[in-house]
Amino acid sequence: MTKKKKVIVAVTGASGAVYAKVLFDQLTILHEQIEQVGVVMSDNAKEVWQFELGNQHYNDNSFTFYHKNDFNAPFASGSAKYDTMIIVPCSMGTLGRIAHGISNDLITRAADVILKERRKLIAVVRDTPFSLIHINNMKIVTEAGGIICPANPSFYSLPKTLEEVAGTVISRVLDLAGFEQDSYRWKE
Repeated sequence: MTKKKKVIVAVTGASGAVYAKVLFDQLTILHEQIEQVGVVMSDNAKEVWQFELGNQHYNDNSFTFYHKNDFNAPFASGSAKYDTMIIVPCSMGTLGRIAHGISNDLITRAADVILKERRKLIAVVRDTPFSLIHINNMKIVTEAGGIICPANPSFYSLPKTLEEVAGTVISRVLDLAGFEQDSYRWKE
């Protein structure tokens, strides 16, 4: 049996709360592959979720939530051995702070820990167009070992709902994180 994963999910204030919702839903389905999910949300993330989804259902799961400034969270240290961090959606401000080593909250500290421990950081950036500053920050994070996975949906699976469209991105994120899942595969 494959080792169960310890995952950090960070939700920032970029538009695209539906991506975080679909990730939470999928991680719940994949619970047998998971030892622990730790979640940290920025204040803006909670506001965007409320505005875009019209609810606060991010609380409606069994994950452990940590305050954005709780540096006593286990994943604030590499000794906790979390495997993967997924930032979804990842604001360009958060990405910039990670790229330049500014660990001013639990999200950026956890990303710093994941990178220094050579574990998997997946940043689901959600902005367009990209400025040269954004591109350079993505380059820096990539060179440090992170994965930039833009929230660019695919349409070859013929998604019908907003959540299905978002699911095309989250399916890729879960693949990148090493989860075994049932999802649409091109020409299979």
